Amino acid sequence: MIAIRIHKTGGAEMLRVDDIPQPSPAAGQVRLRVEAAGVNFVDTYHRSGLYPVELPHTLGQEAAGVVTAIGEGGASFRVGDRVATARAIGAYAAEALVAASNLVRIPEGVNSPLAAAVLLQGMTAHYLACDTFPLKSGDTALIHAGAGGVGLLLIQIAKQRGARVITTVGNDEKAKLAREAGADAVCVYSRENFADAARAFTNGRGVDVVYDSVGKDTFEGTLASLRPRGMFVSFGNASGPVPAFSPLILSQKGSLFFTRPTLAHYTQQPEELRARAADLFGWIASGKLRVKIGATYPLAAAGEAHRALEGRATTGKVLLIP
Repeated sequence: MIAIRIHKTGGAEMLRVDDIPQPSPAAGQVRLRVEAAGVNFVDTYHRSGLYPVELPHTLGQEAAGVVTAIGEGGASFRVGDRVATARAIGAYAAEALVAASNLVRIPEGVNSPLAAAVLLQGMTAHYLACDTFPLKSGDTALIHAGAGGVGLLLIQIAKQRGARVITTVGNDEKAKLAREAGADAVCVYSRENFADAARAFTNGRGVDVVYDSVGKDTFEGTLASLRPRGMFVSFGNASGPVPAFSPLILSQKGSLFFTRPTLAHYTQQPEELRARAADLFGWIASGKLRVKIGATYPLAAAGEAHRALEGRATTGKVLLIP
C-alpha cells in the first residue's frame, strides 16, 4: 500500500511516497482504511526532527475512515464501522493502525473529511477553553492564529463559554474569517502591535489568558499582553520553539502562569476522549460549531500541504485524501 514516510529529518522535500506492506493489527489495535487524514503542525515537527521519531516513519496521527481489521481485544468495534482518531500510527497512508482505546465512532450526518478535520484540532480547542484555562462569562482571551484550524474552532468555543475574544491574523482575508467565527476584535499583526491591541481591548488591564500556538515570534508580546496573574498557554511552535527563559520573568510581568499542555494528557482515558469528541460532534449537528476545510491535497502531494501550512498560506483545516 502507499504511505508517506520520512527516512531522514528535514524540510518538506524529505517526504517520500513509499510502497509498504499492509499493516496487521496487534492485540488491542484496529486497522482502518483512511478516507481522510488531517495535516497538523505536529506532523511538520516530526518531519523536521523537532519532535524525534524512529526512522523510517510514516507521518500522520489524525484520520477518519472505515474499520478493515480488528486485533484481539478490539471487539468493541466491527469491520465496516466508521471511525476517527487523533492518535493513529501512520495516518498518511492508505491504511493505518490505531489502538481501539483511541478510536471514536463517527455519528450519522458527519462524513469522513469533516470528522478528520475536527478531531485533533477540535479536541485541542476543547481542552484549552474548557480545562487548561476554563473560560467563563466575562473572561478575556487572546487567541493567536485565529484563522487557522485550531484558532477558528477555539474562537467559537470561547464565545460559547461567554468570553470576549481578540485574535491575531496575518492579513485582511484571515481577519474576515476570524470575525465570522465570532472574534470581538482582530489584530492584523503585520501592521499593528498585538500586545498594544490586547491592552486597548481590555482598557489597559491585559487579557486573562493567551492561547499561543505560534511560539518564538509571539513569546515576548504574549507576556506583555497578560494581566497580573494571567495565564500564558503555549500549545504550539509554528514559528519555532519559545526561547529559554528564567522563571523570574513571570514574576516581573505580574506573577504570570505559564503552561505547555498537549492533547495526549487531556485524553488519557477513553471516556475523556469520547466525551470531548461527543461535544464536538454534537455542536456540529446543532450548528453551534462550524468547521472550515481550507484545502485538500492528494496523499502524494503531502509535501505541498506541509509547505502551505508552514508558510502560513492556509486557513481552516488541511486534509490529505488517499
